[in-house]
Amino acid sequence: MKNKVALITGGVKRIGAEIARLFSQEGMKLALQYRHSDTAAHALQAELNPESVLLLQADLNHVAKLNDLVSQTIAHYGRLDVLVNNASTFYPTPMGSVEEKEWEDLLGTNLKVPFFLSQAAVPYLSKTQGCIINLADIHAERPLKEHSVYNMTKAGVVMLTKSLAQELGQKKIRVNAIAPGAILWAKNDMDEATKERIISSVALKCLGEPTDIAKTALFLVRDGKYITGQIIAVDGGRTLNQ
Repeated sequence: MKNKVALITGGVKRIGAEIARLFSQEGMKLALQYRHSDTAAHALQAELNPESVLLLQADLNHVAKLNDLVSQTIAHYGRLDVLVNNASTFYPTPMGSVEEKEWEDLLGTNLKVPFFLSQAAVPYLSKTQGCIINLADIHAERPLKEHSVYNMTKAGVVMLTKSLAQELGQKKIRVNAIAPGAILWAKNDMDEATKERIISSVALKCLGEPTDIAKTALFLVRDGKYITGQIIAVDGGRTLNQ
């Protein structure tokens, strides 16, 4: 793992930051994309090895910026071994109230970005026999109420993962996805009754942690050399009860 390079979108907060921390502990060099979280980005860079953390501020909804993320990473490190498509947008879209801008926002960040960023990264990942890790969601198969557009985007990520795994296998690029369950509460307010209901639906009866996702990502990079096209649910058994 030492000196391998990972590009992580949404890499300075929440799950993305935890993946960055674990990869850094393994000796990897990082390129971390963020949009507005400038303070968090520089704090994480200072926490880790500053010489091995490249910060990339960019609005991902512009395809040209996606190409720039890859080219800047290559210009700085000279290689790319891992792409983690972690950045995601999440909010409810109750049927009857959805506007086109919400459709474009969710489809753009959650599905368009992983596709075009992966496309930009392929020439470099093929040289290192690298891998792509997408962040899906258990709700890709079991829809979350009043989140129809979000659910569709994550279902798209599942098919994106399988399609790219099939197409890029000949280039020795592995493509897998992680589908988190109840790991972090959503940023919007959630009442205690809803939280208790969610926990009660989890077989292990507890909330997961961002490190659970990070460790799964590390496994896929370091140990999963013969694993591709798979969607790994990290959900404490929640999908058993839905």
